[in-house]
Amino acid sequence: MKLSKETLSVLKNFASINDGIVFRSGNILRTCDTQKQIMAETKISETIPSNFAIYDLNRFLSVLSLHDENTEIELDENNKAANLKSGRKRTSYRLCAIEMIKNAPEKTIAMPSVDVSFLLTTSDLDQILKSAAVLGSPHIAVRSDGTKICVAQLDSKNSSAHSSELEVADGDGKKYNMLFKTENLRMIPGSYNVSISFRGIASFKHTEKSIQYWVATEIGSTNE
Repeated sequence: MKLSKETLSVLKNFASINDGIVFRSGNILRTCDTQKQIMAETKISETIPSNFAIYDLNRFLSVLSLHDENTEIELDENNKAANLKSGRKRTSYRLCAIEMIKNAPEKTIAMPSVDVSFLLTTSDLDQILKSAAVLGSPHIAVRSDGTKICVAQLDSKNSSAHSSELEVADGDGKKYNMLFKTENLRMIPGSYNVSISFRGIASFKHTEKSIQYWVATEIGSTNE
């Protein structure tokens, strides 16, 4: 099999969530961080022939970059090594047991309910993450006074810390303050349909690419 540029880009993003990954037969890739705070799922154009696991995904992607874009990846009989072939170059990359990858998800998460929904545009997401980085904000809050929905960058445990806020949508009468760790918003760039459940989880679904993230809310989140 060959991995497209799009799939490689997604894998690089997934490596920021979990060092390892399990490839399962078919065309769905999933990952989850070791604390079960963020999960991601994507549908790829390739078909994975069988189940196998990579312990250090960043290293694998670096090794793959030593080859050209037409690199063929073949698994050995026992799925203990991935053989990379391009032109005259050959590399054997050792795989690991699937059990070694912590919290490797096998199923899609089902949202328990949807209490908040809005569109988060590419430019708004970019501005929010940049503001959080510049201000050193450890938390991002989606909050509403009932008339408008805003996304704030702040430190929920320090009221004297720098903060910023961006209005992203009209409210629907509900009042809430849903907190997330900034470090858990590790999405690839783009626009997202955001759905939040007051039961402690949010979904971020890309509007153009087949990729979706689920992120847990933090202690201190409130709703009326």
